[in-house]
Amino acid sequence: MVSITQHQIGIRDLVQQAVNACEISRQDHLQLTSAMLSNPGMAATDRTQINCLLDAIRAGKIRLVD
Repeated sequence: MVSITQHQIGIRDLVQQAVNACEISRQDHLQLTSAMLSNPGMAATDRTQINCLLDAIRAGKIRLVD
């Protein structure tokens, strides 16, 4: 079973990698959005990071790649 701390670190790592590379895979995008939607108790900081990433995707600053 994955602990919450490991899950949070994974989210932060995915967000940071996407920001640094200015791109995110569709699979990672799905993983982040699924984590946010399926976990109403997610830490506010993680939610904020994911929302900022999604905003950057919509603004064209980060692109989705296959």
